[in-house]
Amino acid sequence: MRAHRSRAITIATLLLVIAGLAGVLTALLHRTGGAFDDPGRPAPKGAAQIDLAREVAGYTSRFGPDRGYVQPGQADRDGIATAIGLLLDGHREQAEQRLSQRDFSVRTVADRPSGHRYTEVADRTDTAVTPRGWGRVYIDLEHRPRWSVQVPHPGFDLGTEQLGVRVLRGSPGGILIVAGAHRKAGVGNSADVAHRRDTVFHAICAELARRGMPGIQLHGFAASAAPGYDVIASTGAGTAARPEGRELADALRDHGFRVCPAWVRSCPLEGRTNVQGQVADTDHVPFLHVEFSPTIRAGGRPAERATDAIAEITRRWAGQPLAD
Repeated sequence: MRAHRSRAITIATLLLVIAGLAGVLTALLHRTGGAFDDPGRPAPKGAAQIDLAREVAGYTSRFGPDRGYVQPGQADRDGIATAIGLLLDGHREQAEQRLSQRDFSVRTVADRPSGHRYTEVADRTDTAVTPRGWGRVYIDLEHRPRWSVQVPHPGFDLGTEQLGVRVLRGSPGGILIVAGAHRKAGVGNSADVAHRRDTVFHAICAELARRGMPGIQLHGFAASAAPGYDVIASTGAGTAARPEGRELADALRDHGFRVCPAWVRSCPLEGRTNVQGQVADTDHVPFLHVEFSPTIRAGGRPAERATDAIAEITRRWAGQPLAD
C-alpha cells in the first residue's frame, strides 16, 4: 500500500512539473512574440482590418518618377534589416524600438478577403510631402516565415505589386517586400533597388538570404520585348533554384503560358545582374527572377493562373503538401 501511494505521489509530482514547464514556456512565447497565431482565432485586439490588395494599391499609387527618394545611410539599412530579423525571431518589442528609431511603424493587420494576419512594417514618411521611399514589409503571423516574394519596381512594372499580394496570400509562411519608390524616382538609378546594394530593400532581402530563405522576385516586360512569350523565368546569377525553376516553368505551361526558361536558351531580361540574386547565389539560397507580360499583370484569370503556378513552388518552400 505504501509503495502504491509513493508511486502515485511521484506521478502527481511529475505531472505538476510538466504543467509548470508548459506554463513557463507559454509565458515566454507570449512575452517574446515567438508563438505564431492560431489561424482559427479571431484577429488580435488592435489589428487593423484591411484589404491587403487595396492597401498596397493605395500605397503604390502615390509613386512616380517625380516623387522624391532619399538614399539611406548604412546605419539605416543595417538597423532596419536587423529589426526585421528580430521580428522573425519573435522579439517584436525590440524590433519595434529599433524600427521606431528609424521612423518606421509596426502594426498587426487582418486581411479581410483572405482571413490571414500579417505584421506590417512601414516607413512613416510614406504620406509626407517628401517621402523617403524605403518600402514596406508584410510578414505572415500565422505560420513560421520560410520564403519571400519581392517587388522591386512597383509603379514602374505595373501590376507586379498586386501579383505580389496574390503570391503572399497563396501560400503560408511568406514575406512580401515592396520597394518604396518608383524605379526612376531617385538621382540616377539610386531608386532602382534591383541593381543597387545601398537600399533598404536590398538590406532586407540580404538578411532573408542570410537566413536561408528562398525568394521569388517579380518583374514585368513590355509586350514588344518578348513577343513570343508570356513569362521569362530565370534563376538570376545563380543555379540553386534550378529545380524550382524547372518546376515553375512546367507549372506555368500547364496553365497555358508560353515560357522562356533562361537556363535552357537565351532569353531577354534574364536578371543576371540583379543584386538580390547575386547575394542569394553567394549564400547558396534558391532565387527566382520572373518577368511577366502585361496581360498577366493586368489581373483577372491570367493573374490567378500565374499565381496558382507559383504556389506550387512557394508551398513546397513553406513545407506544405501540394494541392491535388
